[in-house]
Amino acid sequence: MASASKFAVGDVIRHQRYGYRGVIVGFDESCQADDGWYHSNQTQPARDQPWYHVLVDGADHMTYVAESNLLPDGSDEPVVHPLLGRFFGGRFQGRYVTENPN
Repeated sequence: MASASKFAVGDVIRHQRYGYRGVIVGFDESCQADDGWYHSNQTQPARDQPWYHVLVDGADHMTYVAESNLLPDGSDEPVVHPLLGRFFGGRFQGRYVTENPN
């Protein structure tokens, strides 16, 4: 059975192995990717944990990441991504929010 998620939509995270930053735009209670995708990755973190859809800072793509690979970012730097405005209205206290906080 999947565990409760540690992160939420709008949280800014850092990948602990690859170092990239990003913002969470969605998550699944367990890995929903097909076996081909899962086994094509360099690593295979446990499927039975939360997996997050993340807009990657400074890039134009989204990634799918296991919770065990994520850390809170804590830098307070904004995330730069062309799709940010489709998901969020702004930032408030270091998190991205759907409504403009001003």
